[in-house]
Amino acid sequence: MSTLTTKPNDTKFTPYVPAKDEEYMSDAQLEHFKAILLDWKDQLIGEADRTKTYIQDESSAMPDINDRATQEEEFALALRTRDRERKLIRKIDKSMSEIENDDYCFCETCGVEIGLRRLEARPTATQCIDCKTLSEMKERQNQGHT
Repeated sequence: MSTLTTKPNDTKFTPYVPAKDEEYMSDAQLEHFKAILLDWKDQLIGEADRTKTYIQDESSAMPDINDRATQEEEFALALRTRDRERKLIRKIDKSMSEIENDDYCFCETCGVEIGLRRLEARPTATQCIDCKTLSEMKERQNQGHT
């Protein structure tokens, strides 16, 4: 069995095991997260390139209106997915900037450590699990009142 773990975005990495008494977000830990973020970004950019090529290659005029409608829907779905990924790339870039400015890994709401495992699960996380949970609860309550 491998020590590699697959993240939701299919990026494989070895979970970071801090040395005894290692300071939170040591240089080695920051390098670990830089590598994860850059790999993730490269994967997203590759997907965007594949989508562009796919749409260009498949954009032939189809005589059957139903086939054309199906193709248009496939293109629309692919483009919506790429748009979400484009926004994710911005979050990745923001996280990389935070690493460079020593602002990465602490909750933007309460200031506590976000934690290695949470950041490995979601390297662009900006809140600790407690603040994120509260934020989602408030969001659900607000949606119920609209």
